[in-house]
Amino acid sequence: MFRLRPLRSARRSFSTYSKSERTQSRQRLAATSAVVAASVIVYSGLKHATIQNDSLPSSSFKPEYSSEKSKGSRPNSDDTLNTLVWGSNSSQRLLPSDSQSESIRSPTIAKWLDNVALRDLVLHKKYAACVDARGDVYQWGQAVEPSLILKGQNIVQLQSTDAKIYALSSSGRIYALEAGPTRQSSKQVLNARSNSSWWATGWIWGREIIGAFQEIVPRTQLSWGEKFISISAGNDHLLGLTSSGRAFAHPINNDANAYGQLGFRNLDVPNTSSQSKERIPVELVPKSIADPYAKASPFKRRTSESTAEKTTAARLQFCPDIFEIPSLQGIQISQLIAGGRSSFALTSTGRVLGWGANEYGQIGLGDNVTLNTITVPTEVILWRMAQGAQTKCLNVSAGGDLTCFTVERTTQADTPRSSRTIELLLSGNGQYGSLGNNLYTNAQGSPIRARNISNLTEYDDETKGLRPITPDSISVSPTGHVLLTLNSNLGRDLLAWGRNYDSELGNGKRSGLAVPTTLIDSDGERFLLRRKKAKEVLDFQGVIWKRGVEVEQKAVAGYNSSAVFWKVST
Repeated sequence: MFRLRPLRSARRSFSTYSKSERTQSRQRLAATSAVVAASVIVYSGLKHATIQNDSLPSSSFKPEYSSEKSKGSRPNSDDTLNTLVWGSNSSQRLLPSDSQSESIRSPTIAKWLDNVALRDLVLHKKYAACVDARGDVYQWGQAVEPSLILKGQNIVQLQSTDAKIYALSSSGRIYALEAGPTRQSSKQVLNARSNSSWWATGWIWGREIIGAFQEIVPRTQLSWGEKFISISAGNDHLLGLTSSGRAFAHPINNDANAYGQLGFRNLDVPNTSSQSKERIPVELVPKSIADPYAKASPFKRRTSESTAEKTTAARLQFCPDIFEIPSLQGIQISQLIAGGRSSFALTSTGRVLGWGANEYGQIGLGDNVTLNTITVPTEVILWRMAQGAQTKCLNVSAGGDLTCFTVERTTQADTPRSSRTIELLLSGNGQYGSLGNNLYTNAQGSPIRARNISNLTEYDDETKGLRPITPDSISVSPTGHVLLTLNSNLGRDLLAWGRNYDSELGNGKRSGLAVPTTLIDSDGERFLLRRKKAKEVLDFQGVIWKRGVEVEQKAVAGYNSSAVFWKVST
């Protein structure tokens, strides 16, 4: 449509003109009005024509991936869904079309994601991926624009690794996608699984399926109605939790059990060199067992390489199965989390089991445990600092070599009403201040309380008493910074601390923070994450998905970068 703009001569005051000048101005204005009126008549007669004024050619017009960005963390309007990004923009993970900005020091609005709500978002080393509101998966990075890599599977969660992207569907199926800057996507009819282990693109059961993927299937049959409800990936292994509370693990590569993080070491994989259904046994031996003297002096060090390592490297290429962890059978698990090289299981009773790499004390077994590798799930003692109080773990978050435990402590006072507090305990590598205790410690084996966010209370109008302020969500970066959302009566504050070499904390600086600190927006106000009903939600292609959708802002900490996006409930 035409947008009428008054002429510059018409905006000026006529009182400064002479009589002849005013006559000429009136004539020019009348002529312009006649031209505009004629244009409107012509436009009304073209019912099916599209008129573009000063537009780019259709071949180069890409509104959905505009490189436009807006400084500041304040939204453009209350109706617009703005995605905020900051930190390292290497490989163009935050702003795909901006190759000039290596680092974004403060929260910046990514205009190319305006009004786009997502189900999940991951920021890896050289790429980023997301699930849009329709459940389709997109990937971008390394100077490659966002591209559709999986469509039609109703994905609800993503996990990223160096070589693979793992996706969980609403039906409980796990898919593995190749992670890389170059991808091919085409449409062809898929009648059956091809000879390769990777599926092609096509139509399945009347639904359009686009993307090359491999389904990761459980080696142990699931019970009727049981499905996977969450996945969590480390550097080399993947964990999966079912709706019945069963724990599974999947080896991504040969290093999947280098620190015992799988919880088992014997498995079998299909024989890809044969057309038969023969399976080959594989033993993934942890380094501490295969070579106990790896870190010893040359005098004690064995010169011969482990035979088990040679055999494993020759056999394990890609495993399409996920295996139940034997030592956790019969234990009801409510949360299963993978650190970089470690694993954690939260039981239904609030107790935590940990296993895997422990060089920095990231499992949290205490300062007296100096083992670098824990090959058997071992209980983490979280009540050492609170004798006489009932302790229950509510949540576990892990990333890299850092672990966060959200702990509830209940003490029975003299009054009939008990005292309940929430603490955040951290263990592992704190050389960037990631432990949140105002210290820079290379290793922390005993979980230590974080400052500013533990034992906080507020008044509750309903109970006429105090209630604890609890973390709403915690995101731990593999590179050493933490984003925490603190939920209180005053709003959902976003706090950050830890590594800040690439401005991933969003405070405009590059020095780390050793204590949780509330982020400040561009107007000097507290950075509050909001919940609201969106007027309309777009998918990743810019097409309206739904109107009147409940959405909330969610913070995610990635590799040297951070983002706050609008999450749509699934």
